[in-house]
Amino acid sequence: MQSYLQYRRIGQAVAKQLERDHEKLPTLGNLGHSEGYPSTYSPELLSTGKPARPAATQNPCDTPGETDSDEQIQPHDLHAVSSVRTRHSARTALGYALGGIHARDRATHEGGDGKVFVVGWDGENDPLNPCNYSTPSRVITTLMVAAVAFVVTVASSIDSAILLQASEEFGVSEVTESLATGAFLIGFGLGCLIAGPFSETFGRNVVYMGSLAIFMIFIMASGLAPNIGAQIAFRFLAGFFGSTPLTCAGGTVSDLWNPLEKTFGFPLFAISGFGGPVLGPVIGSYIGTGDLPSWRWTEWITLITAGLVLSLIVLFQPETNPLVLLSWKAHHLRQLTGDDRYRAQMEITKLTLWSRLRISLSRPFILTANELIIILMALYLTTIYIVLFTFLTGYTFLFSDVYGTSQGLTNVLFVGMLVGILLAMSLVPLVYSWTKKDMAERHGQIRPECRLWYSMLGGAPAIPISLFWMGWTDFSSISIWSPLIATTLFGYGVICIFLSAYMYIIDSYETYAASALTSVALIRYLAAGGMTVVGIPFYKNMGTHWTLTILGCISTLLVPIPYLLYKYGPSIRSHSKYAVTPPVALP
Repeated sequence: MQSYLQYRRIGQAVAKQLERDHEKLPTLGNLGHSEGYPSTYSPELLSTGKPARPAATQNPCDTPGETDSDEQIQPHDLHAVSSVRTRHSARTALGYALGGIHARDRATHEGGDGKVFVVGWDGENDPLNPCNYSTPSRVITTLMVAAVAFVVTVASSIDSAILLQASEEFGVSEVTESLATGAFLIGFGLGCLIAGPFSETFGRNVVYMGSLAIFMIFIMASGLAPNIGAQIAFRFLAGFFGSTPLTCAGGTVSDLWNPLEKTFGFPLFAISGFGGPVLGPVIGSYIGTGDLPSWRWTEWITLITAGLVLSLIVLFQPETNPLVLLSWKAHHLRQLTGDDRYRAQMEITKLTLWSRLRISLSRPFILTANELIIILMALYLTTIYIVLFTFLTGYTFLFSDVYGTSQGLTNVLFVGMLVGILLAMSLVPLVYSWTKKDMAERHGQIRPECRLWYSMLGGAPAIPISLFWMGWTDFSSISIWSPLIATTLFGYGVICIFLSAYMYIIDSYETYAASALTSVALIRYLAAGGMTVVGIPFYKNMGTHWTLTILGCISTLLVPIPYLLYKYGPSIRSHSKYAVTPPVALP
């Protein structure tokens, strides 16, 4: 609904711009004559595609490729030739007069000879540009995308709260039942490969709506599953179609916020994106044991929440992809002027969906194999996700077996991580002020290494400290508050690493950011999906103390990564084929 209204508004804005900018034509003066274009223009051209009266002279500078082919012109009919050439010259002059239109010759790979009018924004303050929406509007749009991320990430972990009940109903072990969670995460990772190309072709909004609707279908099917095989299959498909926010949300945030504003714009999304897996077990805490005796209510609650979010997206979410919005603007210009040369950049050398899919399927692996920054960030996030998702089954060993907490209360204790995530948001004003100062010193240029400040401000050390703290104080003789506070520190570290990794990759790779994020998401979710199944035997055989100590040692090895990238990142990027080259120092 909102996208349709937005499309209509763009058409109205284009009509007003044509009416306004056509008045500039008499002032083109020598430009019109030197280019062979008339210096006057008739507004009747907008509605009829024909001049008000024929011109008296021919214009030798119009190329054959620029003449219209909708009229039959005989060689002896000089009046018709003059009329057609003048008509097209007026259109060409209009292309030069319109604000935000860049007139240039087509390159060979763009279709050969002739001119093309590349449609852009009508100045820096164009109200059609998502970056120029009001701040409340951009905040609401970001939060709606965050809501999509929240509901699909809640679904990724909520089933861990009812492992016992589901495994008993299907007559399988808890390890086998944990495959439902693992399959969902694997589907998440694989779905990232196709979400990006669809959003670039059809727009972000339609992909959010379409994927969420299909996600709901498979969540419902999972709730109705008659056996463990059907449940695992439907959970995989739900994860596959629920992966859209993992790839597209970073693009939406970039559409709405400039580099400085992204310092607080991206955390708005990240709280929900990372809060979802943490709150999933909390939401499912007393399902299967309390007033909702069936474990299937985990799926019904997810389905109801997804339906509410989908309704909000359909009614209120605008399209934010600038490439798609400019293609809408170009479409209206072609309709109103009758001139087919108005093209958005994505329409000049149009890539088919299949071409985008081929790039999407191959480029993430190319980047992973060649880009040190992506390798390191993927390794870091993969380790964190392995710890996070093994906690889904590990909390039973950490709290229930040691302190005797009930199944429901054990799942409620995930709130400790959420508290840590929220505490990390206190860093936003500080990082914003530092980023603003750093950009001022560099004449407004963003330095990607600024994005590493979140992890450098205690985020990186917090991960191993929290794991060692939990592992070495998880005894019945020590208060339960000790490992619980450690989970809060873990939540703080997790969100700081997540913010730094995503924002650093986006700013370091810009054009290739979607492929880079796809690579990181694919690796970490495939690993997390596999480790979710391994979690129960790992904790059972190694014990909580050794399990957390091993994970703490691994994460300790990764602590230097943000500090090393802060120092050597510019040098690494300067040797990359895909990363943004550091700007030359200004005098």
